[in-house]
Amino acid sequence: MADGLPGAWSDPREPDGVQEICDQVKALVEQKTNKIYVEVRAVEFRIQIVAGTNFLIKVDVGGENYIHLLVFKALPCNGGGIELLKVLEDKTKEEPLVPF
Repeated sequence: MADGLPGAWSDPREPDGVQEICDQVKALVEQKTNKIYVEVRAVEFRIQIVAGTNFLIKVDVGGENYIHLLVFKALPCNGGGIELLKVLEDKTKEEPLVPF
């Protein structure tokens, strides 16, 4: 519903284009959670347009295990860097993506 409104979170979307972000932050996620993930596959995501873009991503990490990631991507004029902000562990496939 709020797609395109600055500051508002988008509706959940198919994972097109966010797998690359998951791949880029995988080592940081493993460091934060103190776990090694064989599989890191984006399932769905939401975005929030700020002075860059916040990504809220549901990630399948194998079996019945899911995690939620909050990742910030800076604007290209600010370097376009990616920063892992938060990780929520012990999530399920059915749990909705809720900003945290």
